[in-house]
Amino acid sequence: MLSEPRSGRLAAWGNALLAGLISPDDAVLAIVGEDAVHRVEGLPGETGPVGLTLALGRLRALGVTGLRVALPAPGHPLGLSGPPEFNARALDAEEAVVCHGVALGLVPEVYEAGPAGDVHVEVVWHCLAVREAPPADVPSLGEAERELAEALRDATEVLSRLDVAGSGPVAEAAVEAYRARAERGREVLAPGYPPRAVRVLELAQRVGLLISVAYENGHGGAVSASEIAARAEALRPVERTGRRAQVAAYNAFVEERERGVR
Repeated sequence: MLSEPRSGRLAAWGNALLAGLISPDDAVLAIVGEDAVHRVEGLPGETGPVGLTLALGRLRALGVTGLRVALPAPGHPLGLSGPPEFNARALDAEEAVVCHGVALGLVPEVYEAGPAGDVHVEVVWHCLAVREAPPADVPSLGEAERELAEALRDATEVLSRLDVAGSGPVAEAAVEAYRARAERGREVLAPGYPPRAVRVLELAQRVGLLISVAYENGHGGAVSASEIAARAEALRPVERTGRRAQVAAYNAFVEERERGVR
C-alpha cells in the first residue's frame, strides 16, 4: 500500500487530461512512471492492444468524462459496482479504474521481463464492461480525513506497544524513501485536484508507510503467536481505512464534477 497504485496514476493524470489541464504526452509520461510501457486491450473499436495516448483519446471520444479508482481486497469490494467478471479481475489485481460517463472499466495486468538487475515492467490494461451503479464503500473526503486521523493515532499506539514499528536499517530506508519522495516537488496528485484531496492522499500514504514497515520488517517484539495475531488484528482496520482514503482522494476530481464544483 505504500507504493502509488497504477490505477491511481491512470485516474489522476487521465482526469487532468480529460479536463484539458495537461497534454497527452505529459499524461502518458506520468502514468507510465518507471514502467517500460502501458497498453490498453479490449477497447471498443480496436482489434488489439493500443498505446495509452490513443486509448485515452478513444475513451474521451466514447464519452468518458472522468476516471475513478477501485482498490478492492478480499471481503471488501472497495470502489467496485460489478458485474462479477469485472469485480473478480479487479480483486485479483487489487486495483482497477472505472470510467465515468461510459460503462467501462480498466484492470491492469503486469508483466516483468529481462535478466536480474535489468528487469523492465510492461502493463496491459484490460478494458471490460462495468455496471453503472454507485461504487462500493467510498467515503467523502471529509469522512476519509477524519477516519485517517484516528487510524494514524491508533496504528502508532498499537505498533509502539507491540514494538513492531520496524526499527532497523530496512525500516529506516523505507522512511527515508518516503520522505525523499514527499520532498520531490508536490505532485502527489495531478493538476485540477482540490487541496483537500492532496492532503488526504498524503495522510493515507503515511498510514500506508506504517503498515508496510510493520508487515515487511519482521515481527519486532511480537514474538508470541498471540502477539502476532494481535498485531494483524490491529492493522487490518487501519489498512482498510487507508485504502478507503486513497480511493476518496483519487475520486475527488469526478465527485466534484458531479456536484458541479468545477
